[in-house]
Amino acid sequence: MQKQFILALDQGTTGSRAFLFDQDGCIVASDYKEFKQYFPKPGWVEHDAEEIWRSCVDVIKGVLRKSRVSSKKIAAIGITNQRETTILWNRKTGKPVARAIVWQCRRTSDICRKLSRHSAMFRRKTGLVMDPYFSGTKIKWCLDNIKGLRARAQKGNICFGTIDSWLIWKLTGGKSHVTDMTNASRTLIFNIRTFQWDKELLKILRIPSAVLPSVQNSGSIFGYTSHVGSADLRFLPSGIPIASVLGDQQAALYGQGCYEPGTIKNTYGTGCFIVLNTGKKLILSKQGLLSTIASDAKGKPIYAIEGSIFIAGAVVQWLRDQLSIVRESSETEKIAKGLKDTGGVYFVPAFTGLGAPYWNALARGMICGLTRGTNPGHITRAALESIAYQTKDVFDIMRVELGKQIRSLKVDGGACQNNFLMQFQADILDCEIIRPEIIESTAFGAAQLAGVTIGLWKSKKDLKKLHQIQRVFKPKMENKKRKELCDGWKKAIGQTQADTKDL
Repeated sequence: MQKQFILALDQGTTGSRAFLFDQDGCIVASDYKEFKQYFPKPGWVEHDAEEIWRSCVDVIKGVLRKSRVSSKKIAAIGITNQRETTILWNRKTGKPVARAIVWQCRRTSDICRKLSRHSAMFRRKTGLVMDPYFSGTKIKWCLDNIKGLRARAQKGNICFGTIDSWLIWKLTGGKSHVTDMTNASRTLIFNIRTFQWDKELLKILRIPSAVLPSVQNSGSIFGYTSHVGSADLRFLPSGIPIASVLGDQQAALYGQGCYEPGTIKNTYGTGCFIVLNTGKKLILSKQGLLSTIASDAKGKPIYAIEGSIFIAGAVVQWLRDQLSIVRESSETEKIAKGLKDTGGVYFVPAFTGLGAPYWNALARGMICGLTRGTNPGHITRAALESIAYQTKDVFDIMRVELGKQIRSLKVDGGACQNNFLMQFQADILDCEIIRPEIIESTAFGAAQLAGVTIGLWKSKKDLKKLHQIQRVFKPKMENKKRKELCDGWKKAIGQTQADTKDL
């Protein structure tokens, strides 16, 4: 049989990656390219959608060049993407009407406050909280603030999409305006009980249905590559099926083999995202977690609960880019291991507000416990520890709402390579941390589901063969020490939120 390959496109918050997987689930080659982050006002975050597309084209070319695999041998494409980030573009020209509003952007805080009386309804229908994180209020902001856009949208001349929709549009030469269930479930306008765009929520946000993409199961054919209207793609054959689409966290859940209820993973990327598979049971959290749609082994919708932490790996980028404490992110592990502790320093990286379980859009970052003896190393270690503490805030709630102990947590994402962080995470959670051989679980999940959709892998047994464990971190910390550290974190979180009480 001729060897077949799956191309996985992993479009993230700070960069785009392409991976080529063979039929044994092995990475043949990968390529990565960062793109510019725009911060036009405090709390605002934007991307250039065209720049994102160019970065994707570049990494696809790069992965083919590195692998020396003919593009004719690509059997299917799987897409995974940063969720909630919102793009509006002209249906005729394919040009964005403005920069993309990134999931981290807090510009719609006022809109959310004004709509707070509808919070219970949005929660019941979408599983989400009324927060600037999600796409719905971002669409409303664009329609309200870009001159003439609402009228054009009502006439059907404007397309809305999250990043997946934008990439599919570009890959298919504008033939497919679609999204999948997992991305739709993050927009604040998709009813996760009926699996449809919700007319009542659209009316409240004044979003015309004409801008919306059609919604499909995550494992299905979303369209085919086409050269029509896109000279960028002449290096790829026309007709390659786009056979899977998953929001990045649901892709990581799939990539970790978490197909069964009760399985759980945490992705350590720009943000930190813990997702627990609840199967066919929709659980509405009572303590600030989100209910969302994930994918079963065959690409059909199931439910999950999620804790979304806005700043995780991004805090290390901040140490590197804004404070110049480190030159490379990899230096942080050695620095942290070289210290006994943080010297009492706690770092709450609420640069764009606090996500789950606090949902405080007004909170801002804080470093507390500073003394004359504090040095850059203490701040660096406190930054790493903050990722683990934020994870514990969510993990403890999941334990309660699931109603049973969670004895292991599967991890992935770039920051899970940091052995100090993973051991500290095991200690703070008091459970095993399981790190797989392939830590790029988002891309791996998209590739696996694309392979399942086209019949390359046919069963859970086939998929299970693809998963290998690289290392297990076991908890070593004494209960007294754990409680002491966590009590200090809770005080720091309290101080961070105290500053917003009168705002």
